[in-house]
Amino acid sequence: MAQKPSIPKGTRDFSPVEVAKRDYIFSTIKQVFQTFGFQPIETPSFENSSTLMGKYGEEGDRLIFKILNSGDYLKKADATLLAEKQSTKVTTQISEKALRYDLTVPFARYVVQHQNDLELPFKRFQIQPVWRADRPQKGRFREFYQCDADVVGSKSLWQEVEFIQLYDTVFSKLGLAGTTIKMNNRKILAGIAEIIGAKDKLIDFTVALDKLDKIGAEGVTNEMISKGISEAAIEKVAPLFSFDGSSSEKLEQLQEMLAGSEEGLQGVQELRFIVEKIDTLGLSSAKLDVDVTLARGLNYYTGAIFEVAAPEGVKMGSIGGGGRYDDLTGIFGLKNMSGVGISFGLDRIYLVLEELNLFDKFEQPRPEVVFINFGDEEALYATKAIKELRAKGIKSELYPDAAKMKKQMNYANKRGIPYVILVGSKEIEANTYTVKNMQSGEQHECSLQELLEVVINS
Repeated sequence: MAQKPSIPKGTRDFSPVEVAKRDYIFSTIKQVFQTFGFQPIETPSFENSSTLMGKYGEEGDRLIFKILNSGDYLKKADATLLAEKQSTKVTTQISEKALRYDLTVPFARYVVQHQNDLELPFKRFQIQPVWRADRPQKGRFREFYQCDADVVGSKSLWQEVEFIQLYDTVFSKLGLAGTTIKMNNRKILAGIAEIIGAKDKLIDFTVALDKLDKIGAEGVTNEMISKGISEAAIEKVAPLFSFDGSSSEKLEQLQEMLAGSEEGLQGVQELRFIVEKIDTLGLSSAKLDVDVTLARGLNYYTGAIFEVAAPEGVKMGSIGGGGRYDDLTGIFGLKNMSGVGISFGLDRIYLVLEELNLFDKFEQPRPEVVFINFGDEEALYATKAIKELRAKGIKSELYPDAAKMKKQMNYANKRGIPYVILVGSKEIEANTYTVKNMQSGEQHECSLQELLEVVINS
């Protein structure tokens, strides 16, 4: 017996219902992106390894899927490295390309490559799959979609204000109330590292701090110690583990804590600008919260950083995130190109909507009309009508086989098709159609024009 086929861990098949629900989320996000003035682009599913490697930190580099070179990929590999199983060093010799890890670095590459064709500031959105060699778990997959929006060519903090509004608008349209948009600033984190004497350990400090909600204060402390951050330094930063109060109150506390750091105070000033503007404008369904432990592990962030938490009670990781990256295009040779962007985690948003039963009012695409097939002559007569219906934008289909009537009616019932059209010799002779309303059970004979009116007005 042939072995049952399977798919790789961390990937999924999607049924018609699931695809329809995902498309609903896609279209909602896309519509809001366009309302806010963003333009769509697409980039290849794989990039040159040199484009991706070194842009996400040590942890990110390990999660990038490498693509083996075509043909005899071991031919140019160093035999000594192979014998010694030096996999990291051999990788560069046998793999020149990799699947994209996110959409932001490819976008930076796109901006640099097409800089002469772009009108700045350039506002782009991109909805495409990405791949990460992560450990699969709830809400975390190895293949998943990101929905990104970015602006490059502007240092204005009004862009951050707009992105918070964009998040709020999308979640309002999806009916997802109670999300929390967490916000911090990498300058604040750099200032804290400076104040406690751990400026040279900034990356280790931020990566550990970002895990507070996952491993707790003790876990963060142990990780910092393992990275060479002194206990005295950790003691100074301990108040951050239990920071509370309103966003304005937290900013006042940070103002005092960072009095000795110019960079840290600049971060506080930037956050205060954003918080004050959002307080004035208001949000519909989300709330904004300054979270001083939010770090986000990606090295390219330089200013404001965002992370969106699902409504309270829903056990799910972040469903969105982003931030400002003033130096990202510099890695490809284009200096002084400031950028800021956010991302929606489609797959996690889907799971949250499912858990909260927010797909209740959603209807998957289906035909409005199905014609019963009584034979070739009747099918031809029905197909002529179907052509007219489709020209009017009415989703219509012919049951393909002249099967038993019960089987064809069951098909219509199971798919929830509102109208069944019966065409026999009597209808053909009279040039009419018998329409059955599947909800009420009523049926009547009518002309094609009357059939159109029935379906359109239903």
